[in-house]
Amino acid sequence: MMSRGVRGATTVTINNADQMVNRTKELVDEIIKLNSIQPEQISHVFISVTKDIDATFPSKALRKIDGWTYVPVMCMQEIEVPGSLEKCIRVMMVINTDKKQEEIHHVYHYEAIKLRPDLLKAQKEQ
Repeated sequence: MMSRGVRGATTVTINNADQMVNRTKELVDEIIKLNSIQPEQISHVFISVTKDIDATFPSKALRKIDGWTYVPVMCMQEIEVPGSLEKCIRVMMVINTDKKQEEIHHVYHYEAIKLRPDLLKAQKEQ
């Protein structure tokens, strides 16, 4: 088995706790589904947010997923880069898997699709 990173990102329209948790859960649910991830495969999850959203910890979304009680999760603030995407939540999930890097499905929702259009195009071609 190998450790692989699975990336994802989403955006919110307002600095609102419910929207942050709901959008994060929507994103993580799709990452899980597309990559057939079981909680036991997960080493850890990092979640970053841009400085303009601080209503709650988006990691609360992961605690709503069955079997994720012992999955280590950490939230942090994304570095501030001029002109970068606003109101963005990014996820880096590290899993143990036999899949090759090109077999990993990264997920981008809402305005965050602007971050990696190359990955979205490559996955549609597969």
